[in-house]
Amino acid sequence: MEKTLVIIKPGAIQRGFIGEVIHRFERKGLQLCGIKMMQLTDEILVEHYAHLVQRPFFKRIKDSMMITPVIVCCWKGIDAVHIVHEMAGKTNGREASIGTIRGDFSVSVQENIIHTSDTVENAKAELDRFFNEKEIFDFDQHNINFLYANDEI
Repeated sequence: MEKTLVIIKPGAIQRGFIGEVIHRFERKGLQLCGIKMMQLTDEILVEHYAHLVQRPFFKRIKDSMMITPVIVCCWKGIDAVHIVHEMAGKTNGREASIGTIRGDFSVSVQENIIHTSDTVENAKAELDRFFNEKEIFDFDQHNINFLYANDEI
């Protein structure tokens, strides 16, 4: 089963959406394997958004992500990276489909509620960036037979 990263951003925290975001992933059937609140630093944001550091809007991203602490989560499931990324919706909340997290709660490209990993490779790197091995838990999910067919697990 795949694991993937979700960051619940400061805007979602300020607007009181922590529970709603977590609830949506739980309802889908994903397993929460790690969660913590942390204050992002300049260093971790430069590493995390290395592909955007030279872009003119990078300072805006950094400033926004440091307004409050964030909630970082590890979610697990079959095709978890794809499922979580699709549930988030398009980056720009104005373009995200209704029913996605961003489509329902965001009208901004920056203040778009959550960050999600976009590939399995990025999910591994991002989880390693935000969690140490003792902060991600593997345990039996007792309802797994009601989530997947027996030939899927």
